[in-house]
Amino acid sequence: MSFVQGESVGPYRIIEQLGQGGMATVYKAYHPALERYVAIKALHPAFMEEEGFLARFKREARVVANLEHPNIVPIYDFSEHKGRPYLVMKYIEGETLKARLAQRSISDSEKLEIIEAVGKALSFAHKQGILHRDIKPSNVLLCSDGSIYLADFGLARIAADGASTLSGDMLMGTPHYISPEQARGESDLDAKTDIYSFGVVLYELTVGKVPFDSDTPFSIIHDHIYTPLPLPSKIDPKITDQIQEVLIKALAKDRQDRYPSVDALVSAFREAIEGVDVGIHISETPPRIKVPSPTPRENEVVVAEMPVIKTQVEHTREEIPSEALDVRPTEKRRRRWLWIAGGLVFACISSLIFLGAIGRAREGGQPLLRDTSDERTSESLSPREDEAVFAVDEHLKRAEELLSVGNTEEAYQELFIAGNQFLERGDFIPATQTFLRAYEIAEKSVDEQRELLELLTQAIFLGAHEDGMLPLLEGIAERHPDWGTAQIAMARALLGTERHEESLLLIEKQLRNNPDNIFAIAVQAEYDLVHGMVDRGHGIIEDLLGRPDLPAWLVDHLKKLNRKF
Repeated sequence: MSFVQGESVGPYRIIEQLGQGGMATVYKAYHPALERYVAIKALHPAFMEEEGFLARFKREARVVANLEHPNIVPIYDFSEHKGRPYLVMKYIEGETLKARLAQRSISDSEKLEIIEAVGKALSFAHKQGILHRDIKPSNVLLCSDGSIYLADFGLARIAADGASTLSGDMLMGTPHYISPEQARGESDLDAKTDIYSFGVVLYELTVGKVPFDSDTPFSIIHDHIYTPLPLPSKIDPKITDQIQEVLIKALAKDRQDRYPSVDALVSAFREAIEGVDVGIHISETPPRIKVPSPTPRENEVVVAEMPVIKTQVEHTREEIPSEALDVRPTEKRRRRWLWIAGGLVFACISSLIFLGAIGRAREGGQPLLRDTSDERTSESLSPREDEAVFAVDEHLKRAEELLSVGNTEEAYQELFIAGNQFLERGDFIPATQTFLRAYEIAEKSVDEQRELLELLTQAIFLGAHEDGMLPLLEGIAERHPDWGTAQIAMARALLGTERHEESLLLIEKQLRNNPDNIFAIAVQAEYDLVHGMVDRGHGIIEDLLGRPDLPAWLVDHLKKLNRKF
């Protein structure tokens, strides 16, 4: 039953109803004893049906009432009337931030003033061990005298701790600002949950809209959990990189990737607004590194760039269509790969590439997500490895000799064999380079190259975590932006270098383009496992392993992931 105008609720007389939400109704009331107006927030009477609710309500109200801060709406009293628990708060003349945003845009100076005030309130509460859990523009009050308040501390917890359907409905009622962990129903929430919701408010202040919106609350909640953040600069090109970087970090799906505190977020946003480098460099797409000119590491050979050799047979190589292993290059460009021309010199350099690949695997400093497909234990080259080095050298040398006289058919076969030998050894970078060289010179149809493309896919996927593969993949992606396989491998490489946000963006993009792509699904499973969503990751892997179309190497890779996590 609603309170009505003129009704006495305890010592307070109801003046008018100010607003109503899914959890409570707000009234303006008058307190004759102190001759002042107050705001009464009456919770839905259905909450009283929950066992122990009133005791919990009183306990939480006492905690929140002790939050004495200039930017937190003070609570004066709490009780219950006709089966409805209510809180009595300071009555504030003004408007909500939600109403202000609906009326006009807000200047940078206003944004900073609002953000710093709300940030101070949140920071103070967090230091007292209290979360807000429901940060949104309608809970930010802008007074006519310039004061700024954050309202409704603790109310979300009062409702959420209950077991009723109403509690669940309340959590669904304002999904635009909910954190991924809240959306998943996790109970171990911390300050970073508020940081995410606060980040959504910052996003809305900056971009002019919330990041995720849909016709149903469930769709919005799904997006908060799984969908990459829409980049602010794509919506408004005037948004600077510094501001975008702050928003990306604040709205990271994994709470551990967010700012460590509200103070850190506010400080970074202030510096971004003022044009100071905030020190976070998460780009929309990975930086493009020219593959032919890498910076050498110690003990690593830099191979000179070899221009594509013109053969005596003029031909136009058929581009790979989208139906071939999801490879969709859109234009033919001149390729430049890590090769050197000329007989014995080429053979010697190729040997050094191969030896360097083996040596790097023995060095320390393995990437965080070390690929389990390549496990070497010996400390020196065995006779069989020496033979393998010699054999691959011979095939590479022979390929260039054949190309020099225009025999592309046999050169292709030599490169194919050499690439396969690299792949069998688990040396994925030279395998990738060799297969790409073969593809470059081919006079074959796509169907005739299907086996090579399958091997190239295996090399870039399994080798994605190797040092040096990411720049190579970036070069491939630059030349073939529509080749989904390279994008998926790059997502796996980014995951291995802890560039998780960028990795997820690529995964989600490829799954939107082709939800049935087995390689994208496999990387999604690995992403979930790395981020602690073990049940979900194993479930995806089990579903994949039940499919008959998986290549044997991918089956082996997925089984190793299952054992590793």
